[in-house]
Amino acid sequence: MTVSEQVQSSCKYTQSPSDAASCGSLEHPCSSQGRSWGRVLTAPTHGHRARWLPTGTEINVCSMTTPYRQPLPVFARTLQPWGSRALLPRTSQRPGMEAGDGAEETPLPLELSRFQLSEEYGFLLPHPLTELPAPYSPWMEIAHDLPQLIASHRLRSRVHQMPQLSTRHLQGREELHLAHLVLSFITMGYLWQEGEEGTVKVLPQNLAVPFWEVSQALGLPPILSHADFVLANWRRKNPNRPLEIENLDTIISLPGGESLRGFILVTLLVEKAAVPGIKAIVQAIRAILQQDEETLHKALQELAGAIGDMSEALKQMHDYVDPAVFYAVIRIFLSGWKDNPAMPDGLIYEGVSDQPMAYSGGSAAQSTVLHAFDEFLGIRHSEESTTFLHRMRDYMPPPHRAFVEEIHCAPSLKQHVLSSGDARLCAAFNQCVSALADLRSYHITIVTKYITVAAAKAKAEQAELGNRAGPSTGKPLSALESKGTGGSHIFCFLKSVRDTTREGMISA
Repeated sequence: MTVSEQVQSSCKYTQSPSDAASCGSLEHPCSSQGRSWGRVLTAPTHGHRARWLPTGTEINVCSMTTPYRQPLPVFARTLQPWGSRALLPRTSQRPGMEAGDGAEETPLPLELSRFQLSEEYGFLLPHPLTELPAPYSPWMEIAHDLPQLIASHRLRSRVHQMPQLSTRHLQGREELHLAHLVLSFITMGYLWQEGEEGTVKVLPQNLAVPFWEVSQALGLPPILSHADFVLANWRRKNPNRPLEIENLDTIISLPGGESLRGFILVTLLVEKAAVPGIKAIVQAIRAILQQDEETLHKALQELAGAIGDMSEALKQMHDYVDPAVFYAVIRIFLSGWKDNPAMPDGLIYEGVSDQPMAYSGGSAAQSTVLHAFDEFLGIRHSEESTTFLHRMRDYMPPPHRAFVEEIHCAPSLKQHVLSSGDARLCAAFNQCVSALADLRSYHITIVTKYITVAAAKAKAEQAELGNRAGPSTGKPLSALESKGTGGSHIFCFLKSVRDTTREGMISA
């Protein structure tokens, strides 16, 4: 049997979501079991804090939680406790080992590569693949034709004709991420092709099973998330030119044309602008551990500047995204089936479970950047907002979640600044918090323009058309009028997190 024939052979998922005690029947390239030499940080999932396991603990690299069981290829890793050992040179040995015994190096605290972060691209997937291997061409052909298939109402019939492909031949993180991107876009088109009044209750097995398996391998939920929509959905037109919007394009698209392209790529540029701030956090934590106030001050200035650059990048939304197109065309395809009145019962993933599952749609709250900044600056949000934000962490790649959790476990920046009595550090800290509050205020301005004002205009146009317009020509999305696509009560949430950010400043 050829590889192509093996890929197209029928595959049956052998585990139910409730079978939380094992993950052996699914192959994925990163699962492993082993003994740690240091302390091991377990996965923070579904609102629970990570916990430290003692030295020598046997661990199985797999989550034991529902609604989806996620292999965690990067969560179970040896992490050094915060403190003096973290300051040892990289050639420090395990206890009882002499130099030259082949001892592993002790990683520096928050070394970016340990969390699949890039010095150049931050949380963005560096150089994403744009094509899957030939056996997966049935997926790619549909994905590249999504806007036309949805506009002509032919996507569902094409999906029904699609062969069920095995995922076992997908190799490496890049192929898995592209497969997740492709399958998530096809899923969103399939669900929302006929608008919020024409949803379906079942995702067919030939789409649901491979999507579930790829999601398991990556530790992501089986729905379109920020990690797909933005972090893994970009390419340079000219590889020798810089990362600017004129030199960028998306890999996979949905209805919305140039406005969708602009929405994705402007958001990508906001992520890119955050990169110096991510590196500044690493430098600042090391400076705190080393009592290096000069380096800490410089790092805080870098962080404040990066947050300001994120606000500047976000302003490009006005130039590239039409509010009417975003509200009436694009937004529905980002919607999930949790806390969404259009799909109150969730979605059945055929061949995976007979019971419906509920997942939130894409949301800016799924971006790891602001979670990292909040943890580093010690911002404490309301209980309701915190619950929502922690739920959104389940939609991040596991290494990125682990990065946020390790920042949480680091020495408190705010307490260090307060105890230092250093006026320069206090001013630099407040500059960071102020820049973050300003960014959140500007996000509210964007949301007002692209949702509130656009919704009012869409309603007015609908009244004039006498209820004849379809969902792609301006019909208001009643299920999403007051909520974000992630399921939050959008303005209450955004104003709350902005206000609690401001409250994080240090009083004079």
